Amino acid sequence: MHNLQAQRTIHTIAHREHARGYIVWFTGLSGAGKTTTVRALRDQIEAHRQVEILNGDELRSTLCSDLGFSKADRDANVARTGYVARLLARHGVAVLVAAISPYRDARREVRDAAWSEGIPFIEVFVDASLETVIARDPKGLYKRALAGDVAEFTGITAPYEPPEAADVRLRTDSQTVGAGVRELLNVLRRYRLE
Repeated sequence: MHNLQAQRTIHTIAHREHARGYIVWFTGLSGAGKTTTVRALRDQIEAHRQVEILNGDELRSTLCSDLGFSKADRDANVARTGYVARLLARHGVAVLVAAISPYRDARREVRDAAWSEGIPFIEVFVDASLETVIARDPKGLYKRALAGDVAEFTGITAPYEPPEAADVRLRTDSQTVGAGVRELLNVLRRYRLE
């Protein structure tokens, strides 16, 4: 019994070491459900491969703490996040990025950089109506932005450019998290990444 368990552990480690790394980039407004979906997807794939979540809020308070919210700073934030995602993916990690990343050009540059290195990049548009995310408002930021207390807030006083051709579009105002994760798993299988 103990030997069988050791063999399974060795098989899991070997599989993880030889797995192809990739990036799944979740973009959408604050409160659309990016982090919730990313965590649910991680729970489905981490048993058979190494997974890392890059959360926009966490990166803002660490790697990108010197950046503000101008377009140039937002683009720099996306570029840094993309660089870290590529570093991890080069080593076989499934990288799940949850970041508003409001500008198409910045997202396109990150995608192009990944594919130029042979790293699969899947863009997921986590879509919910502005009314829905304002109603959810998990951090109270929309309320403050609408009151004029938060400048440069994406979707209210700063633009969000939705993807024109995302690989996956999840409507989190009408679709369950489970249904979205099943859709994502099907896409990973189609790309032979799961």
